[in-house]
Amino acid sequence: MKQTYLIKGMHCASCVRGVEEAIKKVPGVSDVSVSLPAETAMVEFDLEKVDDEKVFSAVSGIGYQAALKDNAGSDDLEKEKNKDLTRLKKKVVVSLFFGALIFWGSLVGQNFFLQLILATIVQFWAGLGFYKATLPALRHRTANMDTLITIGTSAAYGFSAVATLFPGLIAQAGIEPMPYFDVSVLVIGLILLGRYFEAKARAGTSEAIKKLIGLQAKTARIVKDGKEIDVPIEEVVVENVIRVRPGEKIPVDGEILEGGSSIDESMISGESIPVDKQKGDKVIGGTINKTGTFTYKATKVGSDTVLAQIIKLVGEAQASKAPIQRIVDLISSYFVPVVIILAIITFVVWYVFGPYPAFLLALLNTVAVLIIACPCAMGLATPTAIVVGVGKGAEKGILIKDAESLEIAHKINTVIFDKTGTLTNGKPVVTDVILVSEAYPESGKKDPGQARMTEARRDDILGLAASLEKGSEHSLAEAIIQKAESEKITLSKVEKFKATPGYGVEGEICKDKVFLGNRKLMEKEKIEIYDLRFKIEELESQGKTVMMLSVDGKLAGLIAVADTVKENTKEAVEKLQKMGIEVIMITGDNEKTANAIARQVGIKRVLAEVLPDQKEAEVKKIQAEGKVVAMVGDGINDAPALASANIGIAMGSGTDVAIESAGITLVSKDLRSVISAIELSKKTMRTIRMNLFWAFGYNVALIPVAMGVLYPFFGVLLNPIFASGAMALSSISVVSNSLLLKRVKI
Repeated sequence: MKQTYLIKGMHCASCVRGVEEAIKKVPGVSDVSVSLPAETAMVEFDLEKVDDEKVFSAVSGIGYQAALKDNAGSDDLEKEKNKDLTRLKKKVVVSLFFGALIFWGSLVGQNFFLQLILATIVQFWAGLGFYKATLPALRHRTANMDTLITIGTSAAYGFSAVATLFPGLIAQAGIEPMPYFDVSVLVIGLILLGRYFEAKARAGTSEAIKKLIGLQAKTARIVKDGKEIDVPIEEVVVENVIRVRPGEKIPVDGEILEGGSSIDESMISGESIPVDKQKGDKVIGGTINKTGTFTYKATKVGSDTVLAQIIKLVGEAQASKAPIQRIVDLISSYFVPVVIILAIITFVVWYVFGPYPAFLLALLNTVAVLIIACPCAMGLATPTAIVVGVGKGAEKGILIKDAESLEIAHKINTVIFDKTGTLTNGKPVVTDVILVSEAYPESGKKDPGQARMTEARRDDILGLAASLEKGSEHSLAEAIIQKAESEKITLSKVEKFKATPGYGVEGEICKDKVFLGNRKLMEKEKIEIYDLRFKIEELESQGKTVMMLSVDGKLAGLIAVADTVKENTKEAVEKLQKMGIEVIMITGDNEKTANAIARQVGIKRVLAEVLPDQKEAEVKKIQAEGKVVAMVGDGINDAPALASANIGIAMGSGTDVAIESAGITLVSKDLRSVISAIELSKKTMRTIRMNLFWAFGYNVALIPVAMGVLYPFFGVLLNPIFASGAMALSSISVVSNSLLLKRVKI
């Protein structure tokens, strides 16, 4: 089972790692992914061994708080976060105000006892959260950012308190009894200020989820017994008949029964042009009815709706970890202990070799090292960019399953497109129905054994084919059935029906054995096509798929079906090729038909006559060439190929979001969304690298400065107050840089 928990109290990469390790120790937990910006932990566990209380206990044991996300309504959660921000703001104001008073007092000779009172309030009220996180961590022999802050500020406060209460003890040690309350108070105030701005900025990274939740309708107008009643959305059940008027949101997913309208689906698909819907068409909850009035039957409600699936998917993706984050986590796990060792070395070196007052300089430099090294920026560098990137994708109808998929997408150098329903519209139409007799030139030869078939009428060919295809789920079957229905042909009963993927269908109609399929099926059943191959090749060269119908072992006729290429397919292929990405088409169609379609869209490499169960093998062959492969298909028939590719991209149908086998699902059927997904990945990874550069660069550059390496050359020391300000600024800058992703165009 997979469950998402809210985690309160995390501030850095060390916090994240501590929570992950604590939950992983719970017997029965198989995987944990903790997100700092989302403040969540996604946990996979054995339901028979693990319950929520065990997870809560593991998290609280190291100083954090956990809650079940599903039980926290979005409004309640928002209110709680606002309360936390208000409390934090009060602590910031009090800390900085008292810090300013103490700093001013130290300049004009203010009473040290008054400074002690003010500093104590800040240290143990405003800074209480640091202690609450530090003490349990120490009990579990771990350390985090709060540990560094607690040790640093406590050292400054403790020395100052002793200097105020027992100045003689300090004087006996040959040290001037001068308190440094301003250091501890202002450091706490500035760190809390940084956390306040960081929290405000992080709230902006999750706007995508808020927008999606805001799409949900609050009520629905149920039609029952001739009356219309408004009910809360929670009371809608499957099979309810719902009326929607112009300008209203569609409450849940369903199928139109009466009427029609133009529906704005941009919030789901990213496509700005409204979609016309008529009786029998499917509608999506959360989209907006623009013009007409219609009634529809609810087919999916609650967590089963497309919008609910998207919200869940986006939330899980934002909580997941990119491979690059695992490296950061590994570094951060050693970072805090290393910093503590460096702080001890700093104190010893300054105390032993430093100038007078050596102890005070050792103390202040040690505090500066502890404060400046807090790995906040490192912990935020990757996940904030992932959260914004996933949210940006969702707004454009690009649903990313996890952070790993988002990271891999920028490496793609080969895209394999399935033909039917991906490059083409997936709604083929019958273009030709040909009798065997019509296919031969008058002077041509024909097999005498086919005499009965040459007398068959065209309607018989279409009727037999449609009767067989009634039991098939292939996209071509629908075209044949629709053609027969439009010509009002009566269908026959089929017995012993059988469908063979990649070949065709067969069955008995009026005791005649009937086959309908491609050349492979005819060869398999040893049915001769004679000179008809020339007519078949002619049709195939036009990009048509030809199916052959045989009755009692004799060829009766041909049915040609054509599928139109999607409007923007050629443009999408050209753009991918300009990006240096090889484009390949894979299809079960014969080579001539496949090449005809490929020529239309500008694809040079074609894999034709590939059976559904062979597509996965073809993907692996291309990967063996050293290519990073994206497989683009409909997410259902192409599931094995989608799963085996480096990244699977499923073309969603709007009402059936195929997310299980694909890393990315495109709600829109526009193939340019594939380019948008790759561009989004590139821009997100560029942001992550920039964030990591500044985060690591900040620590690598400033820790030596805090230790005092510049002092022998320039007489420069880093005041702990400035160190805390720089630390807060680094975190804010990383989050702000991630937020810039919202403005990128994809």
